[in-house]
Amino acid sequence: MDIDQTLLQNLTESNPRFRKLYEEHSLFEKQLSEYDKKGFLSPQEETEKSKVKKMKLAGKDEMEKIIQSVTS
Repeated sequence: MDIDQTLLQNLTESNPRFRKLYEEHSLFEKQLSEYDKKGFLSPQEETEKSKVKKMKLAGKDEMEKIIQSVTS
């Protein structure tokens, strides 16, 4: 997500929903990184990785909507 760092800081400080989404996005990114480090994933891990990707994408979409509403 390429946004102005000042805008990002302002949103995380002033918008509780954006802050929660941003924190979740960072957590999902770390989880996906851990899955990527593994050489092999069990079917259960593959399913969980897929769920994390979907939640990360949904959160990113919502953050982008918030950014657009602020910058429009």
